[in-house]
Amino acid sequence: MKTLKQFALFLHFFMPVVKLAPPNQQSVTFYDYGLATLEDTVFKQEYEDTIFKEDEDQPAQDAVKNKENNGMIIFHENELQVQRDEEAPEASPTKDTDLPTCLLCVCLIGSVYCEETDIESVPALPKETGYLYARFNKIKKIKTSDFADIPTLRRIDLTGNNIEEIEDGTFAKLTLLEELSLAENRLLKLPVLPPKLTTFNANHNRIKSRGVKANAFKRLTNLSYLYLAHNALESVPLNLPESLRILHLQYNNITSISDDTFCKNNNTRYVRNRMDEIRMEGNPVILGKYPNAFMCLKMLPIGSWF
Repeated sequence: MKTLKQFALFLHFFMPVVKLAPPNQQSVTFYDYGLATLEDTVFKQEYEDTIFKEDEDQPAQDAVKNKENNGMIIFHENELQVQRDEEAPEASPTKDTDLPTCLLCVCLIGSVYCEETDIESVPALPKETGYLYARFNKIKKIKTSDFADIPTLRRIDLTGNNIEEIEDGTFAKLTLLEELSLAENRLLKLPVLPPKLTTFNANHNRIKSRGVKANAFKRLTNLSYLYLAHNALESVPLNLPESLRILHLQYNNITSISDDTFCKNNNTRYVRNRMDEIRMEGNPVILGKYPNAFMCLKMLPIGSWF
């Protein structure tokens, strides 16, 4: 009996201290994606820093590699060294005269202005060009092909070039051409002129009488203004048209005048009604020696009379 009491006391005092082990069960782990332990956070940050650094370094390496492939390496912000590009042949610079006409010149509706552009030939003109101004350039030769496809031309001004040669027929087919200036060039002879020409200027050239055909002006029934001053003419051109109003022949080498130069020797009643001005100063001819040569004129020529 005493032994049972001692056993009961033992159970009463010691059993609460001993905890029973829980039954065997599989380990289940629950993850809360909104929360993380400090260790997890530190590990994740180090991992991301490593990846980010690798990604950051990669473009720089690729850029250097690409620049090396292109023959260029940049070592400093202000230092640029070209390696392979120096081996490539340099392209020749484009001359201004190689540009299209309407970039080199000024093109307005029906007009082309190519003044002082240093062109050495007549530029290709747009279709339906009516007026060409190509003054003070370096043109040396006028070819038939320059105006062959531009029959609409009404005025051509080539003053102040170096023109020495004009191909036959260059202007003959320009049936609408009314004004032509070849002043201040190096011409030795006159080209064939178009039929409807009203104004022709060939001042300051080297034209001699043998460079002017006998019928050069005969068929130009609309010609009103003819300028041939400062040349080397030995005589007044023949067969001047009745339409002529202004004739400039000053500073040539004209030494004589015939009765048929301006008038008609066999018709004493003939009068040149349209002729308003004839300039002949600067020539060796003495106009007073040829009184019958001016009988048909309303006004006497300007020049040396004595």
